[in-house]
Amino acid sequence: MPGDEETKEPAGLAEPAPHYHGHRERLRARFLKGGSDALADYELLELVLFRAIQRRDLKPLAKNLIKQFGSFAEAVSAPIERLKSIKGLGDAAITELKIVEAAAHQLARGQVQNRPVLSSWSNVLDYCRTAMAFADKEQLRVLFLDKRNRLIADSCSRKAPSIIPRSIRARWSTARWS
Repeated sequence: MPGDEETKEPAGLAEPAPHYHGHRERLRARFLKGGSDALADYELLELVLFRAIQRRDLKPLAKNLIKQFGSFAEAVSAPIERLKSIKGLGDAAITELKIVEAAAHQLARGQVQNRPVLSSWSNVLDYCRTAMAFADKEQLRVLFLDKRNRLIADSCSRKAPSIIPRSIRARWSTARWS
């Protein structure tokens, strides 16, 4: 009908999509192209949180986590109780953060156990920083090395350190043969 044409919007004048449409896809593409160096810490946190929190702008939450904890590594390694105190961070999101932390620890252990990385003092410090990164309690660690400085075992006591030579020796004997 001739009168209906006036009520229709002219072609090409529709409002553009908001800036946040496609944000997740663009962030994923940037990560795949440039790796973690192509992203800020809060953007990397957004990528992790995407899986747990659907259809919500996660940038404010990710920036808040960086503000509260200082960095991506500290946010991922934060104690669960502290993470629960962050508004907007539920159990699923906390689980995702802890999966990333566990994967990082597993990766570091695998790299250390497959080559002689503890051949210098700086290698030992790097390993310990990774293993104990952002722990909320002090730890006593005894590292057992073979003749080629490969890690045989890493014995960790989360309780107040008290060195008991017999228990260390007993652990050493079992580590040597396992």
